Amino acid sequence: MSPPEAEPDGSAGPVDDDLPAVAPQLRALRRRASLTLETAAGAAGLSPAHLSRLETGQRQPSLPMLLALARIYGTTVSELLGERVADRDAVVRSAGAEPTSAGGWSYWQAGAPGRGMQALRVHVPHGSQGDMVRVHPGEEWLYVLRGHLVLRLGDTTHRLAPGDSAHFDSLTPHRLAAAAQDGVDLLFVHTLLQSPTAALCLGPHTGEMP
Repeated sequence: MSPPEAEPDGSAGPVDDDLPAVAPQLRALRRRASLTLETAAGAAGLSPAHLSRLETGQRQPSLPMLLALARIYGTTVSELLGERVADRDAVVRSAGAEPTSAGGWSYWQAGAPGRGMQALRVHVPHGSQGDMVRVHPGEEWLYVLRGHLVLRLGDTTHRLAPGDSAHFDSLTPHRLAAAAQDGVDLLFVHTLLQSPTAALCLGPHTGEMP
């Protein structure tokens, strides 16, 4: 079967029975956000008529459209799709926690998996991934626990000491590096939707990290 024809605004064409039905959630979540059809459509770059077709199940949104609507409605793609996550423990204990390693960095889970925000404790060794540029949807917040961090956001370089923090749109090209030989420890929160750590790097940056 050929794929559905794309709409000009990026949503999929006629309804495919294999796709999850998002129509019931779209209208309910828009109303929960106290947005009119016209306001929500304008923020998402849609016509009110097209958003109405999404809400009545006549069209299925693409993943980029779901990401946009989730941000506008202050929710997650999982909730837009009607998924209900099982109850999780609110407390994450440090005892017995084992780190996960990726690209030389060490990660400790600091929040429940599968939520709209993911919280981690991170150790960044000196010289590890210093030439890797990251660009991806979402937001990031980090807080320096120990050591000194060199954070490159676009063309600007920031040096962060213990107690300093940063909060930025992760579509801004960014690089993180430890400023000293003993590395840097961070608290790190991001809104990535289940993206593997290795997929966040676009590749080496040609310039020198100051």
